[in-house]
Parts: sequence; structure tokens; C-alpha cells
Amino acid sequence: MPRIVLLGPPGSGKGTQATAIARALGIPHLSTGDMLRAAAKAGTPLGLEADRYMRAGELVPDRVVLGLLADELHRPGGGNGFLLDGFPRTVPQAEALGRLVRIDRVLSFELPEERLVDRLTGRRSCPVCGSVYNLTTQPPKDPARCDRDGTPLVQRADDRPEAVRTRLAVYDAQTRPLLEYYRARGLLTPVDVQGSVDEVGARIANALRDVPRG
Repeated sequence: MPRIVLLGPPGSGKGTQATAIARALGIPHLSTGDMLRAAAKAGTPLGLEADRYMRAGELVPDRVVLGLLADELHRPGGGNGFLLDGFPRTVPQAEALGRLVRIDRVLSFELPEERLVDRLTGRRSCPVCGSVYNLTTQPPKDPARCDRDGTPLVQRADDRPEAVRTRLAVYDAQTRPLLEYYRARGLLTPVDVQGSVDEVGARIANALRDVPRG
């Protein structure tokens, strides 16, 4: 089964497509954010350590994230195939991941910066039920209220224009070098993620048509 890494800046639609990719290929979707939260809730030693960093608003060290990944991959069948989302974010992390498991393909979601800004600044969420909308691509019936419960929608602080550009600058500095790292190893496949969810999904399916399935 394929071992795939998903890369893309904030707003590129990784969360929207990841579940569909994993389902189509019959592999688990491993989100490091979800793994960290689950380990913290379960009270495992690594989870408790991760929780201390997250509660302090600090980045969880690479060794903790890699430890959680190793635990996941060493479960029966865990390393047979996966879609990894949220890790690696830096070249040293990619090198450490490569020592842990073989990667078959890296998908890079590509979208112009101004479109990313539009997507992120247009995002609104319901503080009660957690529904997420986008005023441009997935608007609610009433731009100010949740379709499900009528609660006034809010914009997260990190979705405001100045914060969005800071997030994109951090991605460019820390994560974009991964593209050349994986390109040099013949693993990188760029995907244009402009257009509808179905159009992007079709491009992804085409990009993965030759990925090993067994």
C-alpha cells in the first residue's frame, strides 16, 4: 500500500482532500495534530509530554512527534500504507521520517498566494457546533450565521489578513524547502488545487494513478 506525504500551505485545501484520498486508496489518514491530541487525551507518556507543550503554546519537539509516529507505524499493519498530513514541516523532520519509514509519493498542493489569502480570510466558524464555512468557496445561507443552529459566525484571529500573511511567510521559510528536498529524490508531484473540490480531486487521482498499491 502507498505511503504518501501531503504538503501544502495554509488554505490549500489539504483537510478537504485528505479524507477522500485516504478513502480512495484504502489507507489511513494520519494527521499529526489529531495524533497529538489523541495521545494527550489518552494520557500516554508521549501524549502527556506533548500536552505540556501545547498548553504552553509551544511547538511540540520533533522527537515527541516522531515517537508518536513510530508508535502508530509499528502497530500491526501500521506501516503498510498511510497518508501523512501535517508532518514533516522542515527538512530535518523529513530526514528523520525517511529513517523511520519509506515514502512513496509526496503531493504538493499549489495555489497562488493571493488565492490562499482570499480563502483564509474568508473562513468563518460556528463557536457552538464547530461548522466551518468560507464566504467565497462554501458560504453559509446567511453570511453572518451558522446554517445548522443560527449562531453568529466568528473569524479566528489567525484568519485575519495580517496573521494570514505571517502564516504564509512561516510556511515559505520552513516548509517550502521540502519541495526541493523531495523533488531531488524523485518523489514530488505538484497538484494545481484551483477549482472545485471535484476538479481538484480528479487531478489528485490522476497524479496518483501510478502509485504502488501493494
